[in-house]
Amino acid sequence: MGLLQGLFGNYSEISKEDLESKYAHFLIEGEVINTGFKLVRDNLIFTNLRIIDFDKQGATGKKMRIHSIYLDTICEVTCETAGTGIDDSEITITYIKSPYKKAKEIILAVKQFEFPKKFDVLALYVQLETIAYKNVKQLNA
Repeated sequence: MGLLQGLFGNYSEISKEDLESKYAHFLIEGEVINTGFKLVRDNLIFTNLRIIDFDKQGATGKKMRIHSIYLDTICEVTCETAGTGIDDSEITITYIKSPYKKAKEIILAVKQFEFPKKFDVLALYVQLETIAYKNVKQLNA
């Protein structure tokens, strides 16, 4: 089922131990892996500081693009739950891409992640929405 989910563009959850053995050397000081997901060759990891998107490229997958979204830059989260049939669940994160949160002009970026039906996307949504709420509250203080 994992390959089938991957072909549909859905992440499937993988164990924290597996993630730590493969990706611990990418963590910064004080960072801890909370959970992670796999999409065919790519991985998505949630830590206490950021969301790390590992995009393996090329025929061998040795080339890799790593993109981080720092949790303190997330300002909006939307969630779409799975319906009937082959629908999936989606979480869309809007985050501040400009280096200064209190700049006169803030640059925003959007990243969307798709998950299979069996994954409890609502729990992840609530966690991310809590982070977004705190960030927006702090920005407007």
